[in-house]
Amino acid sequence: MDDVLSRIEKDLRIFDDNIKKVGSIDKRQQKVVELAEMYASDCKAFIKKGDLYTAFSCISYAHGLLDAILKINES
Repeated sequence: MDDVLSRIEKDLRIFDDNIKKVGSIDKRQQKVVELAEMYASDCKAFIKKGDLYTAFSCISYAHGLLDAILKINES
Protein backbone atom coordinates (compact mmCIF):
# COMPACT_ATOMS: atom_id res chain seq x y z
CA MET A 1 0.00 0.00 0.00
CA ASP A 2 2.97 2.31 0.46
CA ASP A 3 3.50 2.36 -3.30
CA VAL A 4 -0.14 3.37 -3.82
CA LEU A 5 0.17 6.17 -1.27
CA SER A 6 3.40 7.36 -2.90
CA ARG A 7 1.67 7.47 -6.27
CA ILE A 8 -1.27 9.44 -4.88
CA GLU A 9 1.05 11.92 -3.17
CA LYS A 10 2.96 12.36 -6.44
CA ASP A 11 -0.32 12.96 -8.28
CA LEU A 12 -1.30 15.59 -5.69
CA ARG A 13 2.02 17.41 -6.29
CA ILE A 14 1.48 17.28 -10.05
CA PHE A 15 -2.05 18.62 -9.58
CA ASP A 16 -0.72 21.49 -7.46
CA ASP A 17 1.82 22.32 -10.18
CA ASN A 18 -0.81 22.18 -12.92
CA ILE A 19 -3.35 24.33 -11.08
CA LYS A 20 -0.79 27.14 -11.22
CA LYS A 21 -0.85 26.93 -15.02
CA VAL A 22 -4.49 27.99 -15.24
CA GLY A 23 -4.56 31.45 -16.74
CA SER A 24 -7.45 33.70 -17.49
CA ILE A 25 -10.70 31.71 -17.54
CA ASP A 26 -14.39 32.49 -17.73
CA LYS A 27 -17.00 31.80 -15.02
CA ARG A 28 -18.00 28.39 -16.40
CA GLN A 29 -14.41 27.24 -16.57
CA GLN A 30 -13.83 28.57 -13.05
CA LYS A 31 -16.60 26.28 -11.80
CA VAL A 32 -14.81 23.29 -13.36
CA VAL A 33 -11.51 24.34 -11.76
CA GLU A 34 -13.28 24.65 -8.40
CA LEU A 35 -14.67 21.14 -8.84
CA ALA A 36 -11.17 19.86 -9.59
CA GLU A 37 -9.89 21.54 -6.42
CA MET A 38 -12.70 19.95 -4.41
CA TYR A 39 -11.81 16.50 -5.74
CA ALA A 40 -8.16 17.10 -4.81
CA SER A 41 -9.31 18.09 -1.33
CA ASP A 42 -11.50 14.99 -1.12
CA CYS A 43 -8.44 12.94 -2.08
CA LYS A 44 -6.58 14.26 0.97
CA ALA A 45 -9.55 13.47 3.20
CA PHE A 46 -9.72 9.89 1.93
CA ILE A 47 -5.98 9.47 2.51
CA LYS A 48 -6.53 10.44 6.14
CA LYS A 49 -9.31 7.84 6.38
CA GLY A 50 -7.03 5.21 4.88
CA ASP A 51 -9.23 4.76 1.81
CA LEU A 52 -6.51 4.91 -0.82
CA TYR A 53 -8.61 3.50 -3.64
CA THR A 54 -11.16 6.29 -3.35
CA ALA A 55 -8.35 8.83 -2.86
CA PHE A 56 -6.76 7.68 -6.11
CA SER A 57 -10.11 7.95 -7.90
CA CYS A 58 -10.59 11.49 -6.62
CA ILE A 59 -7.19 12.76 -7.72
CA SER A 60 -7.60 11.06 -11.10
CA TYR A 61 -10.93 12.81 -11.62
CA ALA A 62 -9.40 16.12 -10.49
CA HIS A 63 -6.65 15.71 -13.09
CA GLY A 64 -9.19 15.01 -15.81
CA LEU A 65 -11.20 18.13 -15.06
CA LEU A 66 -8.12 20.32 -14.84
CA ASP A 67 -6.59 18.84 -17.98
CA ALA A 68 -9.74 19.67 -19.91
CA ILE A 69 -9.54 23.33 -18.87
CA LEU A 70 -5.82 23.51 -19.68
CA LYS A 71 -6.42 21.96 -23.13
CA ILE A 72 -9.30 24.32 -23.92
CA ASN A 73 -7.12 27.31 -23.07
CA GLU A 74 -4.06 26.18 -25.05
CA SER A 75 -5.46 27.63 -28.24
